[in-house]
Amino acid sequence: MTKPSLPDLLHAAVSAVGGTERPGQVAMAEAVAEAIDDNSHRLIQAGTGTGKSLGYLVPALAHGERVVVATATLALQRQLVERDLPRTVEALHPQLRRRPQFAMLKGRSNYLCLHRLHEGVPQDEEEGLFDQFEAAAPSSKLGKDLLRLRDWADETETGDRDDLTPGVSDKAWSQISVSSRECLGATKCAYGAECFAEAARERAKLADVVVTNHALLAIDAIEGAPVLPQHEVLIVDEAHELVSRVTGVATGELTPGQVNRAVKRAAKLVDEKTADSLQTASETFERVMELALPGRLEEIPEDLGYALMSLRDSARSVISAIGATRDKSVHDEDAVRKQALAAVENVHTVAERITNGSEYDVVWYERHDRFGATLRVAPLSVSGLLREKLFEDRSVVLTSATLKLGGDFNGVAASLGLSPEGVEGEGVPVWRGLDVGSPFDYPKQGILYVAKHLATPGREGTRGDMMDELAELIEASGGRTLGLFSSMRGAKAAAEELRGRLDNPILLQGEETLGELIKTFAADPKTCLFGTLSLWQGVDVPGPSCQLVIMDRIPFPRPDDPLMSARQKSVEENGGNGFMAVAATHAALLMAQGAGRLVRASGDRGVVAVLDPRLATARYGSFLRASLPDFWYTTDRNQVRRSLAAIDAGAKADGK
Repeated sequence: MTKPSLPDLLHAAVSAVGGTERPGQVAMAEAVAEAIDDNSHRLIQAGTGTGKSLGYLVPALAHGERVVVATATLALQRQLVERDLPRTVEALHPQLRRRPQFAMLKGRSNYLCLHRLHEGVPQDEEEGLFDQFEAAAPSSKLGKDLLRLRDWADETETGDRDDLTPGVSDKAWSQISVSSRECLGATKCAYGAECFAEAARERAKLADVVVTNHALLAIDAIEGAPVLPQHEVLIVDEAHELVSRVTGVATGELTPGQVNRAVKRAAKLVDEKTADSLQTASETFERVMELALPGRLEEIPEDLGYALMSLRDSARSVISAIGATRDKSVHDEDAVRKQALAAVENVHTVAERITNGSEYDVVWYERHDRFGATLRVAPLSVSGLLREKLFEDRSVVLTSATLKLGGDFNGVAASLGLSPEGVEGEGVPVWRGLDVGSPFDYPKQGILYVAKHLATPGREGTRGDMMDELAELIEASGGRTLGLFSSMRGAKAAAEELRGRLDNPILLQGEETLGELIKTFAADPKTCLFGTLSLWQGVDVPGPSCQLVIMDRIPFPRPDDPLMSARQKSVEENGGNGFMAVAATHAALLMAQGAGRLVRASGDRGVVAVLDPRLATARYGSFLRASLPDFWYTTDRNQVRRSLAAIDAGAKADGK
């Protein structure tokens, strides 16, 4: 039997999803197939509208070996599992003469735990477990969420939190889920045979394509114990997010509240002397944290060092003692002990990591008005970890609409632990970059406007001239505006100011769920939606409701961001340009994602307005502009107002 050709397979898949074949999609599929065949690596930039999901799924399914697809957002995971994969498998089945299986796999805490649901939650203050359903007032939000969860448990097939609509609060979910550390294990648990998380793992073991998230991919790489099934090909979609997600998983933290909970959980499972030792260490740590000031700790202060050593040593003693103690008065002791162990082990791990003082870690204090001080530790870089764990035993394809910054792939590649493109040597993963472009005609569909006449944004304070500019642009466009601000404070200040000046409804992130905000924004062209960086990737509103995307300033990391400033300093100490490698690259990635909100379909028209003159005047401005879609560029404020008014008039004439 002759092997079906890739173009034929791609054509069948595109037809099945009702799409249009794009040259970029064909080029992408060929590059993915080539990488899989010669066991090499690719970085592929595929602009909005390319159809990149099919560009990698078709060659992956045709390959026949197991493939893991890791994505950053829940929306894309759902799209793959609920829409793209079922249709693609059906379309390819006649030619492949097999029906590839696919499955979704997430971390354990994403699945409902039947043991927690039926047996209750181990309590800190009381012996045994308590019934969270009895404890929560039925009329309270928590009580209603828990009752709904109990009903849902009887009908769900997956137990996956994301299949529950509408969702529930984190607090409610925590009552019926466990972390991998708290899990009793399928063999010890009375509900092991029915466990949703275990069932998801078993499905993944049998699947040809496993869809997961960046966080689970990071856990799989960092923790050493494999979570994902063995695979020959890894495809990382939304790959611009990977470094920050891996950094998040590799970050440890300690708070007085967290240590206190660990003490309470362990107290009844060890002898009094061992419990008292951890209690004393906890109190010492709490006193130190009361005086903690935000910022990086380049050296660990003596009092903190002493508190951490005490925590480390007493936590180690508790861990040994819990293993040997059996308290007959404790109901469902295995679950109580497992939760206590998980809490104490986390304290021990973080305290020991900071005490050991690796030069590759960054340690800092954070302060929160409500929660007090937190001690954090994060890796200075995850590039070495990614190079070693990601690229060694498999072919890896990384794709996103934004991987090429300042005109090449080397900046993103360096953050992933890869040498510059074309560099070869022993132990150096070989990779190639490919930009398949976009089906959109950016110079004709969009304008990049930089408000060169405005004052340079200061560190703090309101910008009166910026507010005036913002109001005039929104009026010219008749609403239809997505405002992307570098801080929540900036978004709130702009919303408050402009609600008093304009007739247009202004929605603000946090006042409703993101899904509701986007729905309202898309439904009414006069409406504006203001939010922060986290909004930039969650908004997909093609059509006339989003014809103006405004960024208030270049989103450099804050100068007092401990991790970013440490990374910048490290690059400089090694002879590099820290500002360009860290701050400018960070800003370029965010701006490219933000600008990508404007043109989502071939009929979209509009303006990306950056209210920060540095994009036009600073030396690094050309690097940032080269990272954005190839819009027509201007600094002429009158030209932009006329263009916006014309786009608005055109949309109104079309009845939109």
